[in-house]
Amino acid sequence: MVKTSSPFGKSLSAAFEHSLQYLESLDTAPVDATVSLQTLRARLTKSLQDECMPPEQVVADLIHDADGGIVGSAGGRFFGWVVGGALPAALAADWLTSVWDQNAGIHVSGPAAALAEEISGAWLADLLGLPATASFAFVTGCQMAHVTCLAAARHAVLERRGWNVARRGLAGSPAIRILTTGERHGSFERAVRLLGLGLDNIVSLPSEDGQMSPSALERALNTGGEAPTIVLLMAGDLIMGSYDEFEKLIPISRRHNAWVHVDGAFGLWAAASPHYRHLTRGVGAADSWATDGHKWLNVPYDCGYAFVADPMAHRAAMSHREPYLTHHTEARDQMDWNPEWSRRARGFATYAALRQLGRNGVAALVDQCCEQAHALVSGIGALPGAEAVCMPTVNMGLVRFLDPKPNATEEDHDRHTDRVIASINAGGEAYFGGTTWRGRRGMRISVSNWQTTARDVERVIRAVAAAIASAAA
Repeated sequence: MVKTSSPFGKSLSAAFEHSLQYLESLDTAPVDATVSLQTLRARLTKSLQDECMPPEQVVADLIHDADGGIVGSAGGRFFGWVVGGALPAALAADWLTSVWDQNAGIHVSGPAAALAEEISGAWLADLLGLPATASFAFVTGCQMAHVTCLAAARHAVLERRGWNVARRGLAGSPAIRILTTGERHGSFERAVRLLGLGLDNIVSLPSEDGQMSPSALERALNTGGEAPTIVLLMAGDLIMGSYDEFEKLIPISRRHNAWVHVDGAFGLWAAASPHYRHLTRGVGAADSWATDGHKWLNVPYDCGYAFVADPMAHRAAMSHREPYLTHHTEARDQMDWNPEWSRRARGFATYAALRQLGRNGVAALVDQCCEQAHALVSGIGALPGAEAVCMPTVNMGLVRFLDPKPNATEEDHDRHTDRVIASINAGGEAYFGGTTWRGRRGMRISVSNWQTTARDVERVIRAVAAAIASAAA
């Protein structure tokens, strides 16, 4: 029982009651937001009052004013982007993270938070097939995981050329060349910009079916002279879920002393499944890896992971010391590995999720999402007026909707696809997003929520069939 005399009691009780109601309604509530921007703005925009308000009133007002403006991405019928839900243990641990309110920057400011992160990092490396000796960082998401890994890469490849970037900066340093393909994600490009590496230094190599060509990589490395080089490989690209051939590409890069970074935002989790582990064969020989917990591990936002095979380069890029800080001689200080100084204790939710699932549970979660994605793409693709464009390699695929009018052009099909997506989302049974792939519009299907069931798949396929009929009318 919550003590009513506590200043936290009424507000936390109100939040708890609403939380349970919200979570239990996800199966029946519309997935997309149901109120307009104008309505939300009118509700939430208030004059900042002069006097204090009772906290329970603040919470009640927030719940009321946000109603209809919350997208049901926590439930099992959201397929628009790679957005996981929240496992019960992870959600509860995330609440405790806020209650405990630890500054997880150094061990002494939150010993349990530091150890939960330390232990979880070792578990993750084991699950994902990465070296046990790799250093790691818990960051806000794959965006900052790229920043962390590329900062370590920048330090290492320039140090090999006798340049200390931490002290001398980038001005006058050898330009770092980055080799990748057109399938790279925008978060990687943002990391390149943030670190001053320059988009003009990205070289796009040919790919086939989303995979980098080994011969193209060899040619590029042979013609690059002594330029410090980073190679970006993909563990699951954004549309096809394609995996680069790590066993071929990493040894080529090694021969040329290039740093290999792997974008495994969602796809690296295939390593946790015996059924899909073959897709990541050889990935453990890379130099750094980025992935997310708030995708396939189903921990609440925001949680990403960066791993670096060379802890010295990682630490050199991140660590800092101040006289007023207290550093434990036998413990891991998180700020030695993370770009943030003051930071949330993300390790608790990850620790709880891994404890709830165990090794077999993580594998089953991966397998289940892949199975449901395949069922959705094949089921929707078989509907009259639809076609499957990309069948899932893992947990995502692409479909397209054809304009039924005679002599319809590709532009007509593009517009019709967008109309069908809008109709599906407006119906509330599911949420999907559109994309342009190889010059054509399509509907992305991404499944990464532990709550998505075969029943969800069936009802969503029916809803898509109704939306196709409605858009064609």
